[in-house]
Amino acid sequence: MEIPFLDKWRKRRGSADGVAVFPEGGDGPAGYAELLAECELLRSLAQREGVPLDDTAASLEALDQLVPRWRDDEELLPWLGNDAGLYLGTVVVRTVPGAAWRILSDGRPVVRLASGREIDVVSDGQAWAASGVPELSQVYAEVAEF
Repeated sequence: MEIPFLDKWRKRRGSADGVAVFPEGGDGPAGYAELLAECELLRSLAQREGVPLDDTAASLEALDQLVPRWRDDEELLPWLGNDAGLYLGTVVVRTVPGAAWRILSDGRPVVRLASGREIDVVSDGQAWAASGVPELSQVYAEVAEF
């Protein structure tokens, strides 16, 4: 779909870098975690492909095996990458002891491990969506070791 003012805006600003917007008040970290776990676009794609996203490491492996038909769609790619990163973060937060979401001052969500290391899961998700590297399951395996 071509919308002249939107096309001009995109050219000036570039593609989306992955952003999360949070309401004031809310339920604090638990509410943020639920918001970040939605990943509607990725969940819809996975469901169409028969891949259940049950917030486990096995689901990350299944996502890595999908045929990347989305790479031809320049508009879809950054949004799917954002969702893939948020889903990766959700799996880490729910399965790795001491892992939690942290929102940086610029609004970017990262996963902070018990060791203090912060993982920019959205960047990893965008790289995965664009090229398949790093694999989501590989990032998870590296994070789970810490």
